[in-house]
Amino acid sequence: MLAGPKPRVFTFLSATPDDEKSAMLSNLGASLVRAGNHVTLVDARSGSHGICARLELPHAGTLLDVACQQRALSDVIHPMPQGFSVAMLTRGGRRDAEELAEAAKARRLANIFDLMARQADILLVDGELDAADALPLASLVNGEIVVQVSTGASSIKAAYSIVKRLNAQLGRRPFGILVTGATDQEAQVVYDNMAKASNRYLAVQLNWLGSVPEDEHVRRAARLGRSVVDAFPLAGASVAFRRLAGRVAGPEVMLGMGAMHAVGAN
Repeated sequence: MLAGPKPRVFTFLSATPDDEKSAMLSNLGASLVRAGNHVTLVDARSGSHGICARLELPHAGTLLDVACQQRALSDVIHPMPQGFSVAMLTRGGRRDAEELAEAAKARRLANIFDLMARQADILLVDGELDAADALPLASLVNGEIVVQVSTGASSIKAAYSIVKRLNAQLGRRPFGILVTGATDQEAQVVYDNMAKASNRYLAVQLNWLGSVPEDEHVRRAARLGRSVVDAFPLAGASVAFRRLAGRVAGPEVMLGMGAMHAVGAN
């Protein structure tokens, strides 16, 4: 208790296009900020398709640069107009892979990430699984893991595959499900079907985090360089993002620990 509350770390894996995932992360981050939270988005993708590219920070310094003592931590955390900050874990190229092969540098990177996490209330990690089905940082296993999915058959299949790969790597533990580009009714059907299949065939509990509808206002806001909750506060997506932010910031959301009720998982 003397150490204070732990930061909330949510790692998002996606079975949706990169643009859809990045739009979700940036709008969720902005919604959390408007609710009074200190939020940092972390690009932990191996290529150039993560949140930093969307926010036009493709050549920013990285946390690995800090671990290699080439930059200060304050130099690689970038405040954005939407109110949140953004940092890149690594650039994901061959050089970074060689650096991470050194155990000492990998440990320093993990320590730098933990230090940055303690400076925020909530971290939203734009993550992916590598060829060995591992997360970008081992410590992310201790946080919340959320799979983003849409209503398309290929997306649902890919999302179930992610859950299956996570289960094989991490063992039995719950995961969150976020459905985007869907009405509440459509999203509930997707979640119910995935939860039942995961419970039956993998003995894995999936927890409902929320849904965001398809909304042209999201794209209009992006063209303005703003979040949808700021530019169009009454839009359907804005209402959904505020609701989602409330769940993410709420103390009752403990996806990784299984404290959240899994609707339809039985």
